[in-house]
Amino acid sequence: MSGNITLTIIKPDAVANGHTGKIIDHIISAGYKVKAMKMIHMNDREAGGFYEVHKERPFFNDLVSFMTSGPCVPMVLEKDNAVADFRTLIGATNPADAAEGTIRNLYAKSIEANAIHGSDSDENALREAGYFFSELEMF
Repeated sequence: MSGNITLTIIKPDAVANGHTGKIIDHIISAGYKVKAMKMIHMNDREAGGFYEVHKERPFFNDLVSFMTSGPCVPMVLEKDNAVADFRTLIGATNPADAAEGTIRNLYAKSIEANAIHGSDSDENALREAGYFFSELEMF
């Protein structure tokens, strides 16, 4: 599956604001197939483990607090050139810099509450997908 999957997480802010369905529709309309999806409410250990690569960064604790503030929706998505195309689809991390019509432009409120996560490399997509889903769940 390498190269044609990515992991996304509809973050707690977007779920709380009722944007989950609109974001999923946006993703499917862009040609992605949903291979796995669930709604979860992460605890500190789970969010900290997922974002462990950022453990030494000054924003780590705020990120963990934000990601545990409510339910989120991780999904494994499939499409040719999945990672790069998805990064374009979601837009810049800071929604103020996100291109018009991107998910963050439409649904994010701030650089912290930016609505959605997207894997940044094929290698991370595989690692991140495996963090939330077993092979059996990714049909």
